[in-house]
Amino acid sequence: MANPYRILTLNKISAQGLKRFPAESYQVASDVDLPDAILVRSQVMHDMEIPASVKAIARAGAGTNNVPVAKMSARGIPVFNAAGANANAVKELVIAGMLLSARNIVPALQFVAGLAGDDATVHKLVEDGKKHFAGIELRGRTLGVIGLGAIGRQVADTALALGMRVQGYDPEITVEGAWSLSSQVKKAQSIEELLRHSDFVTLHVPLLDATRGLIDASRVKAMKSGSVLLNFSRDAIVDSDAVLAGLHEKHLRGYVCDFPSQTLQGQAGVVTLPHLGASTEEAEENCAVMVVDQVRDYLEHGNIANTVNFPTLIMPRESAHRLAVANANVPNMLGQISSALAGAGINIHTMMNKSRGEMAYTLVDTDSPVPPQLIAQIEAIQGVLMVRCLPLSE
Repeated sequence: MANPYRILTLNKISAQGLKRFPAESYQVASDVDLPDAILVRSQVMHDMEIPASVKAIARAGAGTNNVPVAKMSARGIPVFNAAGANANAVKELVIAGMLLSARNIVPALQFVAGLAGDDATVHKLVEDGKKHFAGIELRGRTLGVIGLGAIGRQVADTALALGMRVQGYDPEITVEGAWSLSSQVKKAQSIEELLRHSDFVTLHVPLLDATRGLIDASRVKAMKSGSVLLNFSRDAIVDSDAVLAGLHEKHLRGYVCDFPSQTLQGQAGVVTLPHLGASTEEAEENCAVMVVDQVRDYLEHGNIANTVNFPTLIMPRESAHRLAVANANVPNMLGQISSALAGAGINIHTMMNKSRGEMAYTLVDTDSPVPPQLIAQIEAIQGVLMVRCLPLSE
């Protein structure tokens, strides 16, 4: 390839993922100019000047709060993520969090670390002190799962395997998600209903305006007495002051989260972990592989899967000549694109269009090349955000 695709990495991305970019057609580095795509993990991009050359951004993880998604949508740039690629890692940590809280493992470890004396003295101190750390078992307890995406469903399945009862709440669950959800998971009609009947509550929702402060003072009060709250989603989904009040009043048994803060530091009943949810070798590799494959398929063929701002659209190639158009989801856009092609004598072999909210995306396979002047004509249509010509590489 005379002009290889240029990929800018803003963080360290798993080598197992990056090696999926063919060396002969991709240049991948942390300092490339005029990149075609950007791969990012944690770096905040909101104040970054994103070059006009960028055609795609991919977050090697699930959340995209560090990416200016709205600005990219206005430019017709898809923002990919790796939803579900780290699900097993987070699931295992959620289960560990339940066990940490149920068995009072953290204060027990702290107690043992402070023991001093010979073996006989330590043995006596242990026998005298262990009663302060007696816990509860998970079997037979009820777990409430708020958010039944890839992580929430895996947590539910594992809890069932441990002998727990599980209830779930997710009004936005996809058809695919509903099909893959165990029939043993009881559906809660509201968050309040779930909170009233759960011994453990785990949160698996994205941070949006609608979920910010989702667990507030009123919902802490609605929780079952003696219950444990687990948050491995985002810190702002939970009102920390409200949870601390619930702990101080002995209404809650514990709070386990992945987001340390001054407010939570050193508080009784609180276990905070240093944002370890997706921090496993396997999860980092899975995320990198997933987003690299998605970016390649988009750059080379225009196919879109797993974005947070574009519709999913995957169309098998039936021609060496392909056009990709991103536009505002307004009436007669397809008609204008089709008319422009017909007016230039370009025959449409296959055409597919999908929309998502205010965004629409179209792939067109044509029987002959689309000339630059026609690309410019389509770009000039009001509402068109991006046009790409994607000839099939030999």
